[in-house]
Amino acid sequence: MTKADDRLIVALDVPNALDGLRLVEKLGDEVSFYKIGLGMLTGGGLALANELKEKGKRVFLDMKLFDIAQTVENAVAGLAQFDLDFLTVHGDPNVVRAAVAGRGDKDMKILAVTILTSLDRADLDLNLIRKGTLDQIVEERARLAFAAGADGVIASAHEAAMIRALPEAKGKLIVTPGIRPAGTKNDDQKRVATPALAINGGADHIVVGRPIWRAGDPLSAARLIKAELSAL
Repeated sequence: MTKADDRLIVALDVPNALDGLRLVEKLGDEVSFYKIGLGMLTGGGLALANELKEKGKRVFLDMKLFDIAQTVENAVAGLAQFDLDFLTVHGDPNVVRAAVAGRGDKDMKILAVTILTSLDRADLDLNLIRKGTLDQIVEERARLAFAAGADGVIASAHEAAMIRALPEAKGKLIVTPGIRPAGTKNDDQKRVATPALAINGGADHIVVGRPIWRAGDPLSAARLIKAELSAL
């Protein structure tokens, strides 16, 4: 058994809390940090979050909240009672400010989503997002989110170095989804990277889901990723 590396966050993107717990048991002490996303919410996600905290794990609740300010503030105030470590909201400044207000004095990090790693410029055109490269838009959204009080951002590994170089990013977190170890499928992700590329680019944490939970041996898959991180 090796020590857990909390730079690795395993996404429990499985149907329900029971499946999530089975995966956590398989990974044991090798993994210390887990992400619970929107798809798990109706499958017992918050109960699973509580159980993971009782096991001494760190929990990232990936809700990507987006609504009017008062609703976001109220929702975050409720979620802050669960002793979570990370919570995501969309990176619009009014949403980030509301989330920070709702968090109050709880030690829950508010992470702002820049541009989803499943999107490219063609998708932004369809969504009527203004012109500009993905890099330009991600950089501006990161700046605005930091100014609004975000503790960090969610961005692809391709933008991590650019964000890390921003003066506003000092002391802030960068968390990168869309991580695909060499030889694994991209699935519905478009801006993907290996674990090493993400961390070398300035990310503090990587989020890995399907390459672990869909593997025939999830524990071995997690260990391979940890070995890649340890070699950096």
